[in-house]
Amino acid sequence: MRLARTRFECKYLAIQHFYKEKHWSINWMCKELGVSHAAYYKWLNRNISNQEQENLKIAELIKEYDERFGHILGYRRMTLWINHFNNTSYSVKRVHRIMRVLKIRAVIRKKKNTYKYVTPETVAENKLNRKFNASRPNEKWATDVTEFKIPYSNNKLYLSAIMDLYDRTVVAYVVSRRNNNELVFKTFDKAVAANPDAKPVFHSDRGFQYTSKVFQAKLKTQSMEQSMSRVGHCIDNAPTEGFWGIIKSEMYYMYNIVDEASLRNAIDDYINFYMNERLQERFGGKTPAEVRKEALTSEIPQDYPIPENKRIQKYKAKWAA
Repeated sequence: MRLARTRFECKYLAIQHFYKEKHWSINWMCKELGVSHAAYYKWLNRNISNQEQENLKIAELIKEYDERFGHILGYRRMTLWINHFNNTSYSVKRVHRIMRVLKIRAVIRKKKNTYKYVTPETVAENKLNRKFNASRPNEKWATDVTEFKIPYSNNKLYLSAIMDLYDRTVVAYVVSRRNNNELVFKTFDKAVAANPDAKPVFHSDRGFQYTSKVFQAKLKTQSMEQSMSRVGHCIDNAPTEGFWGIIKSEMYYMYNIVDEASLRNAIDDYINFYMNERLQERFGGKTPAEVRKEALTSEIPQDYPIPENKRIQKYKAKWAA
């Protein structure tokens, strides 16, 4: 396969293939396809430049990674992963061009469902105030619950997760058939058990679990400060919303999900993949687990500023009060 633009490239490749596999006559195929046999032999004996050979190598890596990771890599992350695992420094533009030639692109996310708002019993101020950058682990935690439909049934699974905003680590998560207080309380207890000395700002939406007096007592016992999103402002909890978008768009393409058991396994496997294998450009090509490990063993954790997102800036300009 060549990536340079050559007239009749597809016809030449077809002739080459059927001659090798079926021993068809080259002269006959050239005549039927409307190309000269001299032009075919000139193409066959061409000298491929070093740059084109390298493009072919990149193309093979793109196809390998696209297939291995279920078509979840856009050109930016494809470039990051190729360079990271192969110790190369290919440019984003070069990888993007080759992906367009190969007609390879990331999967498109589905639109989110809309839900009716229910008035909570008690609420807390939005103390996080969209300041999602953290200077160290366990400074800011964010949480939420999302649902997954079980294939070929009318049942659902609910995933509750707590994320550390410094390294985007999933501090704790629980999967359940019921979206209730027990689900959220169990997730919180797991996070505290794994990080007994943590006293972060704890941010959530205004779900009934987080507004309950029992949960607020748990936060108080751990000396955690509660923060909540405002009504109708999902962007106030953007990190967890973003994580839901990632897992829902990528997981279903990476794993064969056919029932509840396979869905539970896929959630476990994907979160492990997200934590330990999914490289992030913001972290310089490191995984959340690598960033967390480095920070916990360093006196001064490295700063990872959040790059500006044009879509978020546009949203703020339109909706921010």
